[in-house]
Amino acid sequence: MAAIAAPRIESPSPKLIAPWWHTALLVALFLGLALSGAFFQRQARSEAGGLQQHPHLVPLYLSLIAMEWGLVYYVWKGLQRTGTKLSELIGGKWASIKDVLADAGLALGLWSTWKLAETAWDRWLGIGHAASIQTLLPQRALEILLWIGVSMSAGVCEELVFRGYFQRQFHAYSHSLWVAWLLQALLFGISHGYQGIEACVRIAVYGALFGLLALWRGSLRPGMMAHAWSDTLSGIFGI
Repeated sequence: MAAIAAPRIESPSPKLIAPWWHTALLVALFLGLALSGAFFQRQARSEAGGLQQHPHLVPLYLSLIAMEWGLVYYVWKGLQRTGTKLSELIGGKWASIKDVLADAGLALGLWSTWKLAETAWDRWLGIGHAASIQTLLPQRALEILLWIGVSMSAGVCEELVFRGYFQRQFHAYSHSLWVAWLLQALLFGISHGYQGIEACVRIAVYGALFGLLALWRGSLRPGMMAHAWSDTLSGIFGI
């Protein structure tokens, strides 16, 4: 495996990579999703047994994949206004198989760290489950296949949006790398409001860990890999 050099986290405050209104609209979208998700969560709990029947998930999964890549398209259109390339947000470079293995090793280490933290959380605070998502996990072969597509899309797209776009934009606005890191993690957690309050807190911590790796490595690639297989395993095997 290639030697992993740790880049310095501190760096000059970057320039805006998209107009302010472009970022404001994207933040508003995620806040709107959080509010609607919280409402859905409340409805799910009030309708006892209402979501027990296994729903038709294929259209849902296809729409989620389209939505994830729609977010990337929106980000890309904003970047065009400043001449920023998507590759600049992703960072890093795979010049050989050793580079790929190095990032895969980092991804595995990050995922393992997260699972240890999650296990400790469950032991101290108990396991919580959102009422609205249990019936939305795959059971049939086609659903499992599409879930892998959803997970891979989420890994690439959400890391690009939150650890790439938002972390860079918030850094430019606040002139503080650590404020930017914190804000993107909080927004990442809030945007998952459909999973319930406890899940939002967990996911904010998840976003903070991934944000640290992106800063340390100077690349979103390990985080994308870890995010993708974390969602895949949790949805299919519950781990």
